[in-house]
Amino acid sequence: MKAIVFDIGNVLVQWDPHQAFLETLGTREAVDGFMARVDFYGWNLENDRGRSIAGTLDAFEGQDRDLLAAYKDRFHLTIASPVTGTWDLLDRLSVRHPIHAITNWSAETWPTGMAVHPRIAEVFGVTIVSGEVGLLKPDPAIFALLCDRAGLDAGDCLFIDDSEKNVAGARAFGMEAHHFTGAEALERDLTARGLL
Repeated sequence: MKAIVFDIGNVLVQWDPHQAFLETLGTREAVDGFMARVDFYGWNLENDRGRSIAGTLDAFEGQDRDLLAAYKDRFHLTIASPVTGTWDLLDRLSVRHPIHAITNWSAETWPTGMAVHPRIAEVFGVTIVSGEVGLLKPDPAIFALLCDRAGLDAGDCLFIDDSEKNVAGARAFGMEAHHFTGAEALERDLTARGLL
């Protein structure tokens, strides 16, 4: 194993999109209703693919439109906290291995992510941001792009992601992969692999 490839959202940085809407809507239940009505996660995934947020708004009306229009400016509220324990593991790994990242993340909100968590801009050798390249995990092309930019073969990489679908995609591409459920389980797996 030559390199460790991290997902970022919900592996290194907690992402809770409810936080962008709670001040206006008041309760998580009200936010859940709004998210279901606008298919928030589908809407967000297309932004992660590279679509402009402003270009989506004509499909919505009233408060729904206003809330989605404000999401970019309120995005910092959704990523306020790091994931407990994972950064410590990354620091330990980085002494021995190259560290890279592949993240499904909108190009429009990516600068906010780096501003809230400045280490994101510093710690990775190669970072592939889906919204910047127009590719989403688990498309094999995004894994191929990481390998090309980092000068790696798929079999050189251990990929870490909280999405089972993305983990399966990485494995199908030829990478080793770990389904992230918490730092303790990740530490056990890394130790068993002889990477720590």
